[in-house]
Amino acid sequence: MKHALPLLVCLLSACAGAEEFSFDATEFEKKPFEFGGTLEFKPDRAWLNRDGAFYKLNFYKHQEPDTLDRNTGTLKLNGKYTQGIASVNLRADMEVRRDNLSSGNIRRFDEAYVSFKPDPGFTLDAGKVALKWGKGYAWNPVGFVERPKDPNDVELAREGYTMVAADFIRNFDGDLKTVAFTPVLLPVGSQVNADFGKPNHLNAAAKLYLLYRDTDIDFTWMGNGSRTPRFGVDFSRNLSSALEVHGEWAHIRDLEQRIVGAGGALTSGRRNATSALLGLRYLTEQDTTYILEVYRNGAGYTEQQASDFYRLVDSGIAQFETTGSAALLQSAQAASLSGYGKANPMQRYLYLRASQKEPFDIVYFTPSLTLIANLDDHSTSLTQELLYTGVTNLDLRLRATWLAGRAGSEFGEKQNARKLELMMRYYF
Repeated sequence: MKHALPLLVCLLSACAGAEEFSFDATEFEKKPFEFGGTLEFKPDRAWLNRDGAFYKLNFYKHQEPDTLDRNTGTLKLNGKYTQGIASVNLRADMEVRRDNLSSGNIRRFDEAYVSFKPDPGFTLDAGKVALKWGKGYAWNPVGFVERPKDPNDVELAREGYTMVAADFIRNFDGDLKTVAFTPVLLPVGSQVNADFGKPNHLNAAAKLYLLYRDTDIDFTWMGNGSRTPRFGVDFSRNLSSALEVHGEWAHIRDLEQRIVGAGGALTSGRRNATSALLGLRYLTEQDTTYILEVYRNGAGYTEQQASDFYRLVDSGIAQFETTGSAALLQSAQAASLSGYGKANPMQRYLYLRASQKEPFDIVYFTPSLTLIANLDDHSTSLTQELLYTGVTNLDLRLRATWLAGRAGSEFGEKQNARKLELMMRYYF
């Protein structure tokens, strides 16, 4: 502050000594059309885990080399056009992927919706929207109307669902500072949100947000429909300028879960499931950020249920090599698609991430280390990342991941044992 007055005097003197000074307010007006995006190229190499259940399941017809090389090119476009109280919002994703085995491409709109805001306290969105519910960094048990995060790349933009959603916001004086209510209607049919759940339902969901005594609190709910009814609550609070704590709790009624039964058959059962997450974020004086979360996935599989699945794969491989029949392996593939093949399908996890901003005074450089541990079978995934942003509009990221675990554990049975990737992302 002591240097502010001399600086202000110099600025005023410069303005006074200029021959002409003009101010054009239109230069600061918000343009009706906004456009941008990213162009990304990502080569990677995976060292395959030949003893893993998912390697056997995916490559039983032909044994592959010890490594799998893949090149991925991605173009993401963002556009927004505003006219009066209305705006059109678009976020497109185009991806081309090629590896040793196959090639594929993605062309879709992750978001495409119209937004109406006739009042600062009211917004109505209609179209394909990517909502973000929950306070967790790696997992969001209360994210009832959104696609799950990838815990290995939590900042990756996700595809939304087609819906109608509104926001009603009111601010107050006192301990309760803000109240916001977000109702959602999400239809499911053969051509709309087909992957959300059972078709021919108009699903209703809602979130109530409170800012109470500097604590963010959300109450979330979704009614019976394409998925069974559920409700939850989350919170986030800064205990100091350096420490934040957050948590989530969700309860699902009549959850249908398909499990591997006797003889390898898939059986369905229903039960109530409760999930919870507790985490913190801490920033040290040396600009090191720690994020720690403990997650209880009530909808996940037990260690015994996972072992039954791995045994089914081994039995299927033995059957295929002996008789040529893939019947058991087809059952295992169906089980994988029903839940066993998810990123983290079991019940108890720990997430720990440490990132250091500009160590050794290397500007624009941020290394980080991320650990995901299965607390039931003690297997782990460890990722080291080096991020450099010193070139204008360009991010360079090198990432290496190691999976470790005994036979029969989650990360010990994954398809990959290690993976190395380089990501180059250009912003425009």
